[in-house]
Amino acid sequence: MRQEHDLLGYRDVPDEAYYGVQTLRCTENFNITGVHLSAYPGFIKALAMVKQAAAQANYELGLLDKPMAEAIIAACKEIIAGKLHEQFPVDMIQGGAGTSTNMNANEVIANRALELLGHKKGEYQFCHPNNHINLAQSTNDAYPTAGKLGICLHTESLITELENLVASFRKKGKEFGSHIKMGRTQLQDAVPMTLGQEFESYAASLEGEVPHIRQAVSGLLEINMGATAIGTGINSDPAYADLVTKRLAEISGYPVKKAANLIAATNDTSCFVSYSGQLKRLAVKISKICNDLRLLGSGPRAGLNEIHLPAMQPGSSIMPGKVNPVIPEVMNQVCFRVIGNDTAVMMASEAGQLELNVFEPVIIYSILESISILNNGMSTLRQRCIDGIEANVERCKELTYRSIGLVTALNPVLGYETSSDIAKTALKDNRSVYDLVLERGLLSKEALDEILKPENMTQPKKMHKL
Repeated sequence: MRQEHDLLGYRDVPDEAYYGVQTLRCTENFNITGVHLSAYPGFIKALAMVKQAAAQANYELGLLDKPMAEAIIAACKEIIAGKLHEQFPVDMIQGGAGTSTNMNANEVIANRALELLGHKKGEYQFCHPNNHINLAQSTNDAYPTAGKLGICLHTESLITELENLVASFRKKGKEFGSHIKMGRTQLQDAVPMTLGQEFESYAASLEGEVPHIRQAVSGLLEINMGATAIGTGINSDPAYADLVTKRLAEISGYPVKKAANLIAATNDTSCFVSYSGQLKRLAVKISKICNDLRLLGSGPRAGLNEIHLPAMQPGSSIMPGKVNPVIPEVMNQVCFRVIGNDTAVMMASEAGQLELNVFEPVIIYSILESISILNNGMSTLRQRCIDGIEANVERCKELTYRSIGLVTALNPVLGYETSSDIAKTALKDNRSVYDLVLERGLLSKEALDEILKPENMTQPKKMHKL
């Protein structure tokens, strides 16, 4: 053990730990979610990027000597490369507006820099978490900036997985392209379509979310580094804000820019609200599609049964032979959680007061969790459901030709009144539209078959005056 002290006194810290006394207190105070910073590697990398940019800027301004700056930068680069992430045990939800997270990063970087300088952990007279690692910073600019960058880093895999899901639906759209089926509105028979058109619509709907997510990311790129405590820049060099922003852009690869008003940027969390809202929008779409899949696959004898979802596990402890649509079901639940997280982000953003929103930890945690579970959920949905869906071709055809919805295709030829009468009779007498048209001699079999060809019922065609 080694002894460290802070404002509240002395504590023993495990000698092998790179974190220090303030992190130790945080782990004791905030045993809330059981989810630690280390669960989100992109966030930890973003913290290290922020600290590296600050060290480079402060060195260039003559505020850090070269050996110390080089040691701090080297420690940050190690963390960015994936090392020491287990040294971030602080809970994602914490009091103090993120101070626990900021100090966890400051202590780990300081202690690793001390080792690189040839000193022991805890010998802070040679490299101090607050005096050197946190130089020209506050939690109130370093933490939200790292949160924004962390979200950006984690979004890259989200977009990739979303694009993979789109490709899976599109592949099924092509595979099912010639399979005629009945479209439905208000859960009632509507007009014919192909199963391929239905699945292509899912692909198109989800594909449209990619540019919206990218736009939401762009809203996170305005940062408040140099704001320090409330946006006035106290305890920072006049040239620091612009310089640290420039260095952070170089390190991260993201075109971050300094906010026009640092006070506003410190108390305004609306960019998180916008980003979270986009995740909610995506979740709503995916959940709706999963509802459709469960309906289309319902049965097998007493439901629609137009598609076969892959069987993943026995569905009941009491009903032999039952198989449930467990993958769409779990994806629905993922989406419910994302929608709930968005509500938490909205409430936390609204509850901010005066010059700082102290609820940024729950905002950042909610968004990162939503990204993570959406990412995992979409991967599971794609691999364990969509890729293995099979069409029940005969069932689709049977329901289509038995449906009175077929009469809509005859409307331009027979007229609305005649078509309505056919539909009414077919429904009343449990007859098929096809048989009634032939029985009444309204069309020849050849003409009727031509009208009811799938390609003639599922796309626009040249119209003729009645």
